Amino acid sequence: MYKILESISSPQDIKELDTVKMNELAEDIRELLINSVSRCGGHLAANLGVVELTIALHYVFNTPEDRIIWDVGHQSYVHKILTGRWQQMNSLRQFGGLSGFPKSEESPHDAFNTGHSSTSISAALGLALARDIREEKHSVVAVIGDGALTGGIAFEALNHAGQEGRDLVVVLNDNEMSISRNVGAMSAYLNRLRTDPSYSRKKEEIETALNRIPGIGPNIARAAGKFKDMVKYVMVPGILFEELGFTYIGPVNGHNLEELITVLANVRKMKGPVLVHAITQKGRGYQPALNDPDRFHGIGPFDISTGKQRPRTIKTYTEVFGEFLLDRAGEDKKVVAITAAMASGTGLVEFSQRYPDRFFDVGICEQHAVTLAAGLARGGMRPVVAIYSTFLQRAYDQILHDVALQKLPVIFAVDRAGLVGEDGPTHHGVFDLSYLRNIPNLVIMAPSNEIELRNMLNTAFNIEGPVAIRYPRGAGEGLEIAGPPRLLEPGQGRILEEGDDLAIIAVGRGVSIGTEVRKLLVSRGISVMLLDARFVKPLDSKMICRAALSCGRVLCIEDNCLTGGFGSAVLEMLEDNNVKADVLRVGIPDEFVEHGRLDQLLEFLNMDPESIAETVITRWPGLLKSGRIWGLLNFGKN
Repeated sequence: MYKILESISSPQDIKELDTVKMNELAEDIRELLINSVSRCGGHLAANLGVVELTIALHYVFNTPEDRIIWDVGHQSYVHKILTGRWQQMNSLRQFGGLSGFPKSEESPHDAFNTGHSSTSISAALGLALARDIREEKHSVVAVIGDGALTGGIAFEALNHAGQEGRDLVVVLNDNEMSISRNVGAMSAYLNRLRTDPSYSRKKEEIETALNRIPGIGPNIARAAGKFKDMVKYVMVPGILFEELGFTYIGPVNGHNLEELITVLANVRKMKGPVLVHAITQKGRGYQPALNDPDRFHGIGPFDISTGKQRPRTIKTYTEVFGEFLLDRAGEDKKVVAITAAMASGTGLVEFSQRYPDRFFDVGICEQHAVTLAAGLARGGMRPVVAIYSTFLQRAYDQILHDVALQKLPVIFAVDRAGLVGEDGPTHHGVFDLSYLRNIPNLVIMAPSNEIELRNMLNTAFNIEGPVAIRYPRGAGEGLEIAGPPRLLEPGQGRILEEGDDLAIIAVGRGVSIGTEVRKLLVSRGISVMLLDARFVKPLDSKMICRAALSCGRVLCIEDNCLTGGFGSAVLEMLEDNNVKADVLRVGIPDEFVEHGRLDQLLEFLNMDPESIAETVITRWPGLLKSGRIWGLLNFGKN
């Protein structure tokens, strides 16, 4: 099936290949990538763009002794293939299979776990410092994309790395620029000259000779140095990196193996921090990904021949949010939208096209996004910040200090809340209720369906203060959306079903789970009340206290971590109101949850309806009425 790939069991095997064979290997890898991602879903376009770059890195450097850190890590599939995992690619992002990101527990070649953007240079510098303190000898390489380089932490790390002056290689994978053959040829020549050790040696020899000329030698040397600096400012494209203390090499053709290997081999011998600027093409080798790299950045299973996915009939929460905001912006010119390099992922593409003067994509800068929103709000606008739950964590101080402290009317659209499935522990949005709930002045809502999401968005625009609305990834409940959205009373939940034996109090995705749990329990003769809390802060204390007093037993369901989450809020509120009730909390335990389909993860965590119902009966066996004896092992499976 493959020309070369089947002979590659480790990076050492690559070193036996010539460039012709390595280019054939690149073809094999692209074929494997397309086949694997078409079945499992994942990040295709970025990986297609780094095939040659990854081969060259493993040809020149020796992992795991040398350390390669992949920023974000969504482009590390090729690295996984070359480090002995290619036969496992059919398990990519599947429960119990390969992670979609670097994972040191998975392979010693994965030097550092990544998943969030812009961290690679900081981690690489830390590894380089540890190497030098321990008097070890190995190379450290950080591979960072031009998108990730927009993150502030990346520049903080560049600044520190330049100051330290340690041996460190940063490879800037730039897939936004085209590759010009003429520029590439000249660049290749200059890079070979500049990275050749004899270049640095001859430059030092000339400076030494000039300084030995009595009287005028040092002056000539200083003048030459000033002239060199002037030329650099005019001619060198990487002057920013040079000023930060890096030797800049580039641009390099990121798809020319011979050029890449020559440059990297010379860079490996250089002292101090070096930045190699490689130009790559996102989606290279697969036309649908080339035509639409944004869609193929992260994609579900698709048909290889057409690049098309199965059509969806139910709108996602993200789509419902995007449509609402479009309508609202048409009615209110104060509405502005902000995102952090996620216009497509957060449903704001059409907003950006229709209202370009009121749309701000700040790059991968969540902290800046939130404080920018605070400034817009202070200036009289109504900003909506749409950021994934897992990435909003990075702006915690700005939410607290710049927005909530001033009680500014900023709306946080917290997308991908709860378990997100195949992207795994770096992307599960299971901490937001806990990290937001303790912030004063902040109202927190979680919709149980798409109609409730519209109602909550409408309500948020009528609250004079900060509001967070967290909603899950994927499709809604399939409800028909008709008529204008309602205005909810802040802090008011709703009773969905009455009952006497047990009160299920759920929020967000937990409501649909609770609905199924109730059906299972009712089928066994148990009378169950079902409440949709709607608001996590403020809680509907009147409704919840009444339910707890009426039933005596309370089951809280949430898709947030149990520590400090919704269930904790209910316990605290009952304690504050001196209400005695037996409370069982179901949510994410105190651990990082692996990747896999949502239904598999819920079952693994005992959060699926059948498992929860079993837990309820185990906790309260008295709920079973006399004469209704049945086997727990078959519970809910009849």
